[in-house]
Amino acid sequence: MPRSVSGVEMRKRQAAHIEAPAQAPGQPRPNTCCLCWCGCCKCLWNEDMMERSDRQTCKMDSIEAGDELHPTLDEVMSWARSFELMLRSLEGREVFREFLRSEYSEDNLLFWLACDELKKETDPTVVEEKARIIYEDYVSILSPKEVSLDSRVREGINLSLAEPSNLMYEEAQLQIYTLMHRDSYPRFLNSSVYRDLLANRRRTCLDT
Repeated sequence: MPRSVSGVEMRKRQAAHIEAPAQAPGQPRPNTCCLCWCGCCKCLWNEDMMERSDRQTCKMDSIEAGDELHPTLDEVMSWARSFELMLRSLEGREVFREFLRSEYSEDNLLFWLACDELKKETDPTVVEEKARIIYEDYVSILSPKEVSLDSRVREGINLSLAEPSNLMYEEAQLQIYTLMHRDSYPRFLNSSVYRDLLANRRRTCLDT
């Protein structure tokens, strides 16, 4: 019987796959504590198909809002063709997240999604708050959900904390994207999570 993999072991495996490009981080404002978000000082922050089937595409019945999401056979097959297509699909992300949870690496996807949401923000106040939350949840060494980032990227983030922007996690997001693409995605396609869903959709098409 295969030995279960602990969260710590999985993080070590993931860290080995990281390749970090050089980063030129911005400079912090004078007299500003850039480390306060990690809780190391007292400040205001702490206070407050592999190919498309020749058969006719099998469509699932339309669903009411709030019901369980059901991807079509074509959609499920498209996830094997493109990691990007899977991430941009709500159903694809949920299925991939289920798989990552079994590997103790769900936080990689949650971090990527949080960074994606931050990029859409333009209000400086909202950007600052969301940037702080992302740091506390996924970057701080004190967080149980800390993702695997190399020291160069971490240093760049720390220097950017003084003047947060909606793009301050862009390099870190790319690093985690690459990690999921190279490491988790191939295993996902060979997992029972994906294969069982694909088989289920094919059976549904044959039954209709």
